[in-house]
Amino acid sequence: MNNAVALTREQVRRIDRLAIESYGMTGLVLMENAGRAVTDVVLDAAPEHSLVVILCGGGNNGGDGYVVARHLGNAGRKVLIDAAKDPSELTGDAAANAQIVARMGIDVRALSTRSQVNAAQRDWLGAAVIVDALLGTGFSNGQVRSPTAWLIDRCNHLNHSTVVAIDVPSGLDCDTGEPAAPTIQADVTVTLVAPKAGFEKPVAHDYLGRVVVGDIGVPRTLIDQVGAGR
Repeated sequence: MNNAVALTREQVRRIDRLAIESYGMTGLVLMENAGRAVTDVVLDAAPEHSLVVILCGGGNNGGDGYVVARHLGNAGRKVLIDAAKDPSELTGDAAANAQIVARMGIDVRALSTRSQVNAAQRDWLGAAVIVDALLGTGFSNGQVRSPTAWLIDRCNHLNHSTVVAIDVPSGLDCDTGEPAAPTIQADVTVTLVAPKAGFEKPVAHDYLGRVVVGDIGVPRTLIDQVGAGR
């Protein structure tokens, strides 16, 4: 992890809001930049023509996952998306990126039952990388609901794939560092803008893996100002 200031959940939200309101950046631009930052890390871990499985949730973290899928497909990787929420039910920027992926012909499966998740896991056995795009910084200490909990559990039972988490391992509270049951055990966490406050807690270390800070184009002065409480 670099020496960047660690941010809380509310500081992350403030940075996103000010980037849009004060600097004219759109949510789609921020999501695109986030996905590109994660893609660079995934490409390093996934040989050409290898399979990458992306587990997508229903919020902006899932939207980042759809961006990653698009760029991985363009880079020659085989991509399979297993979604905890049907893409037809998404809204906003996440919906826009899911629609692009669908039009590209990338496989997306909406999983809603435990048997569907268990069956899907068999297709993950050949994956070089599994991308965790299920839950982001909005998740706080509490119960992970199904089918997201089932997807996390099945992912944690694989031992041959590199697991790359987007922003924060799903199930980890970004402020306290406390893991829920279950929480993704990542090999690499590509945390966006800056490390999160909870990453400094010893209890979080078993879930984070290597932490890489992904640049999403937010002005450095804005990050420093919010991080300093201004």
